[in-house]
Amino acid sequence: DGIHFCFVRGFGETVFAVSPMNGGKDCVHVIARDFNDFLRLLLATGDSAALEQAWQWDEAQFDAFLAENPPTDEQKAVLSQISTVFSLTPMERPWQYLRKLQAEFDLSKLKFTEDFYDPEMNPDAPEQKTDWKVYFDGSFWGHHGRERAGREVPVQKWFSWAGRDWFVPSVYVCSKGIVVDFCMRTEASALRGFMEKWGIDPESDESIDFSRDEREQMEREHPLSLGFTPSLTLNGAKLRTSHGCGVIFLPEQPGFCADAEPAMAHYGLDRAYGWSIRRAAFPFVTKRAPKLKSLAVTMMADEVRVPGPRFRADKAGDTFAFSYRGTEYTLAVQEVEPQELPRERMNLDPRFDYPTHFTAISFTLTPEPPENSIFAEDCAESDRPRQVRRETASFAPEAQNDFCVGIIGGADGPVAIVVGEAAQGKLHTVCSSLHFAPVGHVGWRVGFRETPWEAGTFDLL
Repeated sequence: DGIHFCFVRGFGETVFAVSPMNGGKDCVHVIARDFNDFLRLLLATGDSAALEQAWQWDEAQFDAFLAENPPTDEQKAVLSQISTVFSLTPMERPWQYLRKLQAEFDLSKLKFTEDFYDPEMNPDAPEQKTDWKVYFDGSFWGHHGRERAGREVPVQKWFSWAGRDWFVPSVYVCSKGIVVDFCMRTEASALRGFMEKWGIDPESDESIDFSRDEREQMEREHPLSLGFTPSLTLNGAKLRTSHGCGVIFLPEQPGFCADAEPAMAHYGLDRAYGWSIRRAAFPFVTKRAPKLKSLAVTMMADEVRVPGPRFRADKAGDTFAFSYRGTEYTLAVQEVEPQELPRERMNLDPRFDYPTHFTAISFTLTPEPPENSIFAEDCAESDRPRQVRRETASFAPEAQNDFCVGIIGGADGPVAIVVGEAAQGKLHTVCSSLHFAPVGHVGWRVGFRETPWEAGTFDLL
């Protein structure tokens, strides 16, 4: 009993309202595209009851309910705090927002437990749909708009590439382009060995704080982790992928893989193996969909970052020699400069103290390597922000991750920038991680961007 608001696995930050007493298909409704919109709707209506019941009202009934049920002083105080803490304003025209969102969302994509579909246990159980449709602008979790589903063309092609077994069961011809599902298979024993090596227990609630190096190594070693970019050759014309999505299936933890179940069932994939199912969309280069006369796929592996040897850069003039792929390189330090980010120019959360000290070095590489193939980075990670003022609200955020600003760092680590020419060659600049106090010695290392596998082309039709 009662009304519940929740997220549903596989639908991102979309917020749903669940009212079990409604029964049947009316027990669940989508009410916000994300949590920020949900809070803005609360600010506009003052009460969640209006949001949950809006699906059955017209605009006049919605407005009448709000007029008859204004928020109490206590509710106003809470709403004011939400507005201040999250810097949000009330949603304009909340009823129109809800009506448009609910009209566009396909509730049939929601999956319930088996009991929900059992007529003996739930007299109002809706008929469970088993149809499978793929849309060019959709995903494994549904689609928006009135786009027609693609026409499925069975392919049933197996091939080996990058040390893995691949299966392309079907391609889908849509009005805008072609959609392909790439199914990569791995042995259950390989997944088990990976989890044992890294001490991962899916049944445990205890989190493990892996270092940056460990996270990068795990990504390289995971049996179901392989970055790749496919392209198609359709009737001799090349099609590049525009977007995609993916799901995985773990044979020993199927309960964690509900998002993959429809694809597993439709394609009849062997549940004794692990699967990574990547969907990619390829727009046509012609105005109309051409006939499929020939179709081939080219698989290209994405670059990976490989850590290299460490070096010292305490002062200008320091040099470091290293070898990479049979070539001897010399890194020559041109400048070492401790710096500090100007706090007055940074728009930071006042509840936290952030590290601002870093070291910048400039250097040359001789001979100059292929562009972006060799980089330098700080071996250490940035200090985490420190909370200096604790909020009383239970929903206030906490700092969890390392801090990076602008060119100081990013998802791929500290950024190296080519800034000009020195007498010895191109001048590169790299910034260290951020710390609360100046660091006397920064441990640097070189790293390499590599493409781990050669491209492969395989006929599909």
